[in-house]
Parts: sequence; C-alpha cells; structure tokens
Amino acid sequence: MAKKGNRVQVILECTEHKNSGMPGTSRYITTKNKKNTPERIELKKYNDILKKVTVHKEIK
Repeated sequence: MAKKGNRVQVILECTEHKNSGMPGTSRYITTKNKKNTPERIELKKYNDILKKVTVHKEIK
C-alpha cells in the first residue's frame, strides 16, 4: 500500500530563461512538504541553455 502524506511533486521553471525570449525551457521536478512550505518555492538550479545557475520558481 502506498504511503499517504503531505509530500507533493512540483515543477520548477527558470525565470531568467522565460524572460530572455530564447527557445526552449529549463524545468526541474522535485517534491516538497505542503504542510511545512505552503507557499511556492524558489531554488537556484543550473540552466543548461544559459549555462549558469539561475532562480527557478514553482509553477502550477
């Protein structure tokens, strides 16, 4: 039987890439605990297309 809990999958999308107008997207999938962090998360992740570390925000 699967565990029931507060962990949910979230998608993180690069904010700099979105505003640059370049084709493609940089997205990561991760999990978070909805009970501890109800607001949207922001993490610094590596963007392959821009070749640097940028801020990725939760979407959806």
